[in-house]
Amino acid sequence: MNNTYSPYFEFDRTAWALSRDLPSLSLSEEEFEKLKGLNEKIAIEEATEVYLPLARLLHLYVTAFQNLQSKMNSFLNMPAPKAPFVIGIAGSVAVGKSTTARLLQNLLSRWNEHSKVDLVTTDGFLYPNKVLEAKGIMNKKGFPESYDINKLMHFISSIKSGEPALKVPVYSHLAYDILDDQALMVDQPDILILEGINVLQVNTQEPFFVSDFFDFSIYIDANEEDIREWYIERFLMLRDTAFQDPRSYFHKYASLTEQEAIHTATRIWRDINAKNLNENIMPTKERAKLIIQKGANHMIEQVLLRK
Repeated sequence: MNNTYSPYFEFDRTAWALSRDLPSLSLSEEEFEKLKGLNEKIAIEEATEVYLPLARLLHLYVTAFQNLQSKMNSFLNMPAPKAPFVIGIAGSVAVGKSTTARLLQNLLSRWNEHSKVDLVTTDGFLYPNKVLEAKGIMNKKGFPESYDINKLMHFISSIKSGEPALKVPVYSHLAYDILDDQALMVDQPDILILEGINVLQVNTQEPFFVSDFFDFSIYIDANEEDIREWYIERFLMLRDTAFQDPRSYFHKYASLTEQEAIHTATRIWRDINAKNLNENIMPTKERAKLIIQKGANHMIEQVLLRK
């Protein structure tokens, strides 16, 4: 494909796999199985053909960033606190953001130059359920207004300033709520991966956006019909696993028949997730530095890298 005048370098899967210039990195089948998502039926080749080249590319970006930091400190004669290279990962519910984030965290941590890689999800910055209920937006969880943007902005600006020992709220998918008695400690990592559906969204009421603090951003893309099928498939799997736990917020769905579960998941997708995708998430795709496009089988088919 002639993409001379496109804002992107466009790679099909074969071309992207051949573009890698890899050090001695590898990922075992067992490691890969632990890192991939609940219903992502993808083979180890997904890691070797797509994520290893991506990790190598990011390694180049990170080392250039670290070198520039060092030279700037020398030029200014004003050593600054260590600031991480920040990677944002965005995309719809059920599209595979968590798998991408975990794989990149695992692979990027294997370089001595940036072995400390922390992963934070924006779920921890959702308002607690009691606040969402008070605001009357419990049915809009995941929409921009359901996040404590001030808290998220304070975290991302603090970590970019080199502030140590930052505490991040912990979100429980079992309880479907913020856990008041738990926190994740983020202490000056070499790389921070921030994963969430909202990380590329623009809040026109604020002078800064979360993405202003990113050094690299990734959008996971797929056809909406495929994502809907993945969401329903995952809902059915959770009905038979996590929803069976009496402590689960969604325990009420554990006894649904398959047809009832499909109907319920379809309704939730239509009324909440599809609306959020089309109104708030998909419009941010072009703001990403790199777009990963998936096919109906979850496999990555194309990679677009902004020039």
